[in-house]
Amino acid sequence: MIERYSRAEMARIWEPENRFRKWLDIEIYACEAHAELGNIPSDAVERIKGKASFDVERIDEIEKVVKHDVIAFLTSVSDYIGEDSRFVHLGLTSSDVLDTSFAMLLAEAADMIIDDIKRLMEVIRKRAFEHKVTPMIGRSHGIHAEPVTFGLKMALWHDEMKRNLRRMEAARETIAYGKISGAVGTFANIEPFVEEYVCKKAGLKPAPCSTQVIQRDRHAEFFSTLAIVASSIEKFAVEIRHLQRTEVLEAEEFFSKGQKGSSAMPHKRNPVLSENLTGLARLIRGYAVSAMENVALWHERDISHSSVERVIGPDATILMDFMLNRTIGLIENLVVYPENMLKNLNLMGGLFNSQRVLLKLATAGASRERAYELVQRNAMKVWEQKKDLMEELLADADVRAFLSEQDIREAFDLNYHLKHVDTIFTRVFGG
Repeated sequence: MIERYSRAEMARIWEPENRFRKWLDIEIYACEAHAELGNIPSDAVERIKGKASFDVERIDEIEKVVKHDVIAFLTSVSDYIGEDSRFVHLGLTSSDVLDTSFAMLLAEAADMIIDDIKRLMEVIRKRAFEHKVTPMIGRSHGIHAEPVTFGLKMALWHDEMKRNLRRMEAARETIAYGKISGAVGTFANIEPFVEEYVCKKAGLKPAPCSTQVIQRDRHAEFFSTLAIVASSIEKFAVEIRHLQRTEVLEAEEFFSKGQKGSSAMPHKRNPVLSENLTGLARLIRGYAVSAMENVALWHERDISHSSVERVIGPDATILMDFMLNRTIGLIENLVVYPENMLKNLNLMGGLFNSQRVLLKLATAGASRERAYELVQRNAMKVWEQKKDLMEELLADADVRAFLSEQDIREAFDLNYHLKHVDTIFTRVFGG
């Protein structure tokens, strides 16, 4: 089995080198904007751009002393720039850099997640058409209901991921806002033009109104969207786990050569990928709760959100990327057993046709109450005595008073239940 695990690119987004690079970009963009306003000499900006750099280890050393990450960063940058460093961070506050860069990082992560979702949708689509007319029993409450197809199950998942794609694209739009508005967001020491300039260069939009921080409802939407996507993945995983149960065995995770299922029982083939996905979904939902609790900050700012976001930013996006890629491999390589689906479909002596018979009786003149009673009493014989529903109905004089033998046999046509599969597929996948 070839499984694409969490991509190294996602992890690299959150490495100090990339994070500090975003900080430096923001500072340089701000210098450029100040130069256009005449606040900084143009030649100083060119020198800053030519010399500007940082040293991650040096930043860590300085932070141990000053206990402030942005000051440590600026100190390291000034080591490279020299005298012109007095023009860096002009009128900015730490949150201008932190929040704007966090938006850049989350937007970058969102682009990868959106790509993952699209690839998952394509894999689901392929399996849906492969099993478009593969019949299986549908279940409600875990009990046999009426027939569906495995392709319809996949179509349902595809439609759900289509909604998740829209949600993720909307969340990316919501999060891609920066702020360069100063200490409490009033632009007292910096012109709005600087914010507009920096955000445009950073691929963001300026927050229409902010305090010292970008408001955390934006982040809550982003992480809640990840939680919804994770919950969908868990839904798919739980279904696969049920279908892999020994008594069902309608589908099964691919079991590779040399793979082991149990240290004690050599016969075991367990749905470990699906179980893993189920557990990870719980983590991401927890991160969504943490993000929502970050919305309420004191007055114009506090930093209670900061420690949370240092964890949930990398963890949630890396996990989401991992989950989506694991799900792609899981569904792409899922082993499907149509013969077991058909066997299980016929396991209960034709009981899944009960509604069809009920409707025929009602159409033929029986009251709904009488029709239900006639079908149910024969259905109970199937449950309790392992009878065949069609044979019981054919032998029931009360039923035969309304229905001919042909009427009853027609009610047991499997194709009746699947006649609108094409319609559903057209709705989901288009013409």
